[in-house]
Amino acid sequence: MNIKNDPAVNSFLQRMPKNIQETFTDEQLMYLKVAIGARQWGKHSVDFRGVLSFFRYRYYIVFLGGRNRRVLSEGSKKISLLLKVFFTSVLALLLLLSFTLIAYLIKSALGIDLFEGYSFGVWSRFKSLFN
Repeated sequence: MNIKNDPAVNSFLQRMPKNIQETFTDEQLMYLKVAIGARQWGKHSVDFRGVLSFFRYRYYIVFLGGRNRRVLSEGSKKISLLLKVFFTSVLALLLLLSFTLIAYLIKSALGIDLFEGYSFGVWSRFKSLFN
């Protein structure tokens, strides 16, 4: 098979002047095909592809997720750091709230009152779940 008949190579060659197209050897085109193929999508941890029909038009949807192997720009590094700080803060807040709730439930189960005659009502709601 002639390498110039390959669709990927042919598409690549069509985007350049005819006199340049003719300067490539078959060996060079084979290596270009390998390089072009290396740019194709690889395996992803999350790979969802679908098509939506909307009236007479069809739209494709692609959702990919996985480990980023690219080098990040400075702006991307800052955004990444900001997101890490945000999600770590949210996780820490959820853990703190969970710990506080558990400590409050243990305190209530032991009958310890911090404020005489006052209750948040958490213990009574918790007990009603299991009755």
